[in-house]
Order: sequence, then structure tokens, then C-alpha cells
Amino acid sequence: MLRHAKRLTAVLLATGLAVSACGSSGDTAQTDDGRTVVRYQGWASEVDPHELAEDLGYFEKIKLEWVGNTISGPQDIQSVATGDIDVGAAFNGAVVKLHAAGAPITSVLSSYGADEGEYTGYFVLEDSPIHSARDLIGKKVGMNTLGAHHEFVVREWLAQQGLTPEEIKQVELTVVPPVNTEQALRAGQIDVAALQEIHRERALERGGIRPLFTDKGLFGAFSYGTFVVRNDFLAKNREAVADFVQGTARAIRWLQVTPRDEVVARFRDIIHKRQRNEDTKTIEFWRSSGIPVAGGVIAERELGIWIDWLVRNGELEEGRLNAKDLYTNEFNPYANGTFPEDSGPDGQLLANK
Repeated sequence: MLRHAKRLTAVLLATGLAVSACGSSGDTAQTDDGRTVVRYQGWASEVDPHELAEDLGYFEKIKLEWVGNTISGPQDIQSVATGDIDVGAAFNGAVVKLHAAGAPITSVLSSYGADEGEYTGYFVLEDSPIHSARDLIGKKVGMNTLGAHHEFVVREWLAQQGLTPEEIKQVELTVVPPVNTEQALRAGQIDVAALQEIHRERALERGGIRPLFTDKGLFGAFSYGTFVVRNDFLAKNREAVADFVQGTARAIRWLQVTPRDEVVARFRDIIHKRQRNEDTKTIEFWRSSGIPVAGGVIAERELGIWIDWLVRNGELEEGRLNAKDLYTNEFNPYANGTFPEDSGPDGQLLANK
């Protein structure tokens, strides 16, 4: 899923600070059979874990209501903060920034990450003279937005490789649309291209490129984003949030243990059934959920690392935020004792299946 390019601009932050306090769930809608309606934004030609959960019949107390598509994780969680939708997801650095802006939100489940099958690679041409972080000084790194996953990871890698803040500033981060990033690399318009999912796989098929580094190589298997809900919605609709989390966690687990061809076929069927005039080419390149932990259980480090990053870069006052206050795993069956960690989406131990 294209969750890695999530921009959070200064305007969004200012808006979040100004309006988050007045965001409210109001009177939550109910279906005729008593289910709580949970509003969300989707992604064109993609299937999110909660959409899969509903198709698999994992929800008992909620009904999803699609209100349109988004192309930005920060916009998605901003819409949660303002009460326009009830659940959204974004890169954890964007989640932390929105917290810093005063938004009353809580992370309840991991939404994407890097594992053996899915990752973001920062690629150079095969014959490029760039082989180290220091070689990037004065060079251009292409990514589809600034202020999000790609930028955070690049800057963190450069810092870990020993570059000073002044040297890091000399690496030019350039915005390039994802559909043009590979072409820009091959044409010499950029020196490094951030590629993931279908764009990475197609570029690798064509050959002539090599990874300089990857996000997985930087942090290992790691969850990079979370689903968030508004605190007032959580307070008023705890059973609905619990049902959303348990069902979506089970769907994530289904993705983690189900053969790829079966997953792609299910995604294709879901996209066809919703009749939104979407193509299914993107899902043919699906490799994994990208979430390395059973059921998307959140680890404190996955938010804490971005708090530390913002503090280190002077964008957040030290001690202002504590990672453990930004999330909860209480509703996740793979964290609260409902299901063993090594069980499948039905709670049965995988070894016994």
C-alpha cells in the first residue's frame, strides 16, 4: 500500500492545532441492526485491512462507511482529528507531529511497515559512483513528498552513517511523482530514487539499478504507521473501536499467513464488488502486508523513535511527548491475551492447522 509518502505541512499542523479541540464524533450513526457506523477514507485500487476484515466477516458490532478516497496519510488522520471521519492511518512521524499540534487522537493498531516482502528501497543506477552516505553530499534524492516516511528515513540513515547536520542539509531532497521517479533516475535528473511496491518491482524487473539502502536495512522488520481514532470517539464508542481493532488485527493476521495468490485473488474480488471503476493492476504486485508483528500489535519504539528524531532535529521540545501515552494495544486480540501470538486469524495455533 502507498502509505510511505505521507506529507504533514506546516499549514496542516496549524490547522490541526486550531481545530482539533472542536472535532467531535457527535451522534454516531447506527445501522438498522444496531451496528455502529465507522466512517473512513480508502485508497484507489487498493484494499485496506479493515476493508478486508469486513469482507471476511470479522466485524460483529460495526459497519464501515466509505466516504471517499485519500492520497495522503496526514490528510487522513487530520480528518480523524476534525471529526470528518472516525478512523484513519498515517506514518508514525506524522502521527507524532499531529499529537504535537494538540490533536486528541490515539493509535490503536499498526497499519503498514517493512518485512521480508515489503519495503522502501533507495535505488541508484547500477554504474553510479554513489556507494556511501558521504557520496550523497550535493546529490539529489527523489521522493514523492517531503515531511514524511521517505524524508525521515533518508535523514536518519545519513545521520547513522556519520554525516553532520550541516552535511545532511547539503543532500537535496526532491519531490518527484511516484510514476516518474524511476524515469527521473534513469534520465539522470535525480541521483537516488525512493521506490516501493509496484514502482519498485517494475524497476527491478527492468534492471540496471541497485539499492543504496532500504528502510528495512535501517531498522529491520519494523512497523512504520498506525491507525488512529479520536479520543472522544473512543470514549463514547469503546465497543465499536474494540470491534474495529479485533477484526482488522485478524485481517492483518490473515494477510500474514495466507498464500500470496489467494490474497491477490481476494483483493481483486473486493475491488470488483465495490464497483468504483478501479483497475486491479497494482494489486498484482502485492508482496506482503509489510507488518512484521502478528496482528499489527504496536511497539512503543515504533512511535518513540520519531519523537526522538523530532527532538534531535529541534522540531519538538524534549519531554513534550511520551510514546507510551500515544497508543493502546488493549483491544488487539494478539496483545490482550485473547489469541496466542502464534495463532491464525481464528485464534487457533498455526502448528495445529
